[in-house]
Amino acid sequence: MDFNYTEEQQILRDSICKYLEKSYDFDARQKLVRGDAPWSAEAWRQFAEFGLLALPFSQKQGGLGGSISDCVAFAELFGKHLVIEPYNSAVMLSASALAMSANPAAQDWFAKAIGGEAVVAFAFEEGHGTPSPAHLAMTASADGAEYLLSGDKRLVIAGAEADALVVAARSAKGAPALFLVDAGAAGLHLRTYRTIDGRSAADVHFDRVAATALDLPAGAIDDIVARAMIVQCAEAVGAMGALCAITAEYAMTRKQFGVPIATFQAVAHRLADMKIAYAKAHASLLYTTALAQGDAAAGRDIAILKAQCGKLGRAIGEAAIQTHGGVGTTDELSVSHYHKRLIACDAMFGDHSYHFRKIGEG
Repeated sequence: MDFNYTEEQQILRDSICKYLEKSYDFDARQKLVRGDAPWSAEAWRQFAEFGLLALPFSQKQGGLGGSISDCVAFAELFGKHLVIEPYNSAVMLSASALAMSANPAAQDWFAKAIGGEAVVAFAFEEGHGTPSPAHLAMTASADGAEYLLSGDKRLVIAGAEADALVVAARSAKGAPALFLVDAGAAGLHLRTYRTIDGRSAADVHFDRVAATALDLPAGAIDDIVARAMIVQCAEAVGAMGALCAITAEYAMTRKQFGVPIATFQAVAHRLADMKIAYAKAHASLLYTTALAQGDAAAGRDIAILKAQCGKLGRAIGEAAIQTHGGVGTTDELSVSHYHKRLIACDAMFGDHSYHFRKIGEG
């Protein structure tokens, strides 16, 4: 099994890396987070020009026919540069759900989403902190040809800025289903905020909001979330790699008693542990991506990847802060922001403790 990136994937990575290094360095990213805009409209437009919004979808649907490994190839770079644009929510989750629906309204929104003309948010989390549709509490009651949604959603990335929402709820028969909601629909109430890692999000209350059923096949929600979790883990691995490099460089230049602190045994061992943790997470990512590429990734494989990346990411973040000392917790240094991104990646769609329990149950 070949775990190397293809020549085309490497070319894509190089192009995106050059753009991010030029236009999305840490200082530029911090100005963006502290500003009024939820994310960079220019960066989103550039991602569309690179073809990233259309990449995961078939050419029949107007996409570029890319694979999960193509998405992983550049998602690592998103993590390395702490990108705050809602790629995973708008593309891997929402656009993927729209692509699977035969509903004409869904297809219209799908075309706008992959063309960069609209952003569609994914409303799934209800406070349970798990990726399982079985825990959904929101209900959808039939109202003629449409449905009415009632309930609450938490941590809807880009929820306030979205032009439409894909919402997970229980149908009249009690089965988990996805519904399309226009952002201007009556009965929507939003509370907006920045997440711990700088992304724009909202908690959304639905008060009998009109919605259209996407009518996806059974198991579709699990498949969509699983692929999104792989891409999310790729972002986490990219952040881990950046933290390892930053911390090693700091330890080689920071001196105490006239020598670099990297020469101290305790620090050297910590750096070695960080590198080993990153290697384990990276290997898990590539292996699971290869399984998914061949349609052989089971739920247990996804859980192992998510658990590994969550636990190892937190360990790397904590070790990086310990090595830097108190300055590592400040906003002025990128270290704390990488750590926050890793905490956020761990928490979304079930943290490492949840997924380790799922592995044990299996």
